[in-house]
Amino acid sequence: MDRLSYKTLDAQGYKGYLLREAPERVFQFGEGNFLRAFVEDFIDQMNEKAGFNAKVVVCQPRGGHPEAADRFAEQDGLYTLILRGRDNGQPVERTRIISCVDRCLDPKRDWAKMLECMHNPDMRFIVSNTTEAGIAFDPACKKDDAPPSSFPAKLTAMLYERWKTGIKGFIILSCELIDHNGDELKRCVNEYIKLWGLEEDFSKWVNGENIFCSTLVDRIVTGGAKAEAPALWEKWGYEDQLIDTGEVFAAWVIEGPQSIKAEFPFEKAGLPIQVVDDVTPYKQRKVRILNGAHTSMVLGAYLAGKNIVRDCMQDENIRAYLNKAMFDEIIPTLDLPKDELESFAASVIDRFDNPYIDHQLLSIALNSASKWKARVMPSVTEYVKREGKLPRCLTFSIAAFIAFYHQGVRDGVAYEVSDDPWVLAFFEEHKNDDCKTLAHAVINNKALWDGELAKLPGFEEAVAADLERIEEVGMYQAMEECLK
Repeated sequence: MDRLSYKTLDAQGYKGYLLREAPERVFQFGEGNFLRAFVEDFIDQMNEKAGFNAKVVVCQPRGGHPEAADRFAEQDGLYTLILRGRDNGQPVERTRIISCVDRCLDPKRDWAKMLECMHNPDMRFIVSNTTEAGIAFDPACKKDDAPPSSFPAKLTAMLYERWKTGIKGFIILSCELIDHNGDELKRCVNEYIKLWGLEEDFSKWVNGENIFCSTLVDRIVTGGAKAEAPALWEKWGYEDQLIDTGEVFAAWVIEGPQSIKAEFPFEKAGLPIQVVDDVTPYKQRKVRILNGAHTSMVLGAYLAGKNIVRDCMQDENIRAYLNKAMFDEIIPTLDLPKDELESFAASVIDRFDNPYIDHQLLSIALNSASKWKARVMPSVTEYVKREGKLPRCLTFSIAAFIAFYHQGVRDGVAYEVSDDPWVLAFFEEHKNDDCKTLAHAVINNKALWDGELAKLPGFEEAVAADLERIEEVGMYQAMEECLK
């Protein structure tokens, strides 16, 4: 079977959208599944629907794997993207051949070519996703390294090359999963400017002629579909070694000036991208609604007999519990427009009910102590502040958390509780406590909650009562009673 390429598609008489020739306008650090199912999807659609007319040069952040770069060359940069999930409650599957990637470079082999890209006046955007550890300052990196080892050092060297040409700077879109990712990247670049003793004029150019955007990205990407690849190749009539898969839902919030819209035509393409003054409330929305809903539901749902998120969505009572937590208890604590928050929450329900992703509850349960503190506790404390009472489902969720860590057994079968050793040691120390004693110990543990939960009037008593109810009637019925 022939490999996916323009030649193969021409032989098949392929009639779908393809962009064969266009200027290289985007340079991307990261060639992995996420960016290919997220940024490249958006760029490809902007090319088709908004005349963006852009090709992307992708590179490996560290390099040393030229065979990965060669796979792109073998397929003319083409690959098949499959997006699956629910849209407005209905299951959907969308398949698209992505044609915006021009080439893939390996820094250790192709460093000179990466610097050469900086001489291209059409090159205007730099995108990165180098994992949470990628944006870090390494003082061992030297100016003359070819290439420097860290991503920010590579970027600094490339910006320096750009500055020497006299061409204008870049719009830099950082997609790493850390707070204020663009600001942190800019800080690291400035550290290298100082370390390497680069010119003051270059420093002014970096900070005045380049826009470092912090961004929030949101899409579950499930990767290469290895198990089903042979059947897909047979169906399509070509072999694709770069298949990528993800969910239908996507959102990209970019913190930066509105002028970006004039160069990045996402509105014309109808894409779920926003340019905002401050990404913070959108990150808060994601953490509180999406992640908070996960954390507030999964531990109780597991003890109630469920194994994957989709099972929970197909259970009337657990789904109602989740809806009440999101719409009645979490959304009232947030400050974005209510209709926008409710629309996001509705999309979360579709995402949790994705028929194509088996998201295991026990995998979500990892390190739930810190997750509950970061994702749920702010909603609890803010709800009490605004409403003057305890949020019923979110309060119950910490009782479910305590029961999950305390019991360690479901239907006679032990399950593993994974968390920091000191957290596990704490629960081991209290393994023989009754419900009231256990609730008191957990709620008043300052190492867990910084003393915040102990301040809430009636909270400890409510949690103790929920623990007793879980013990008396079981988790499923106790969750159901939260709806009354």
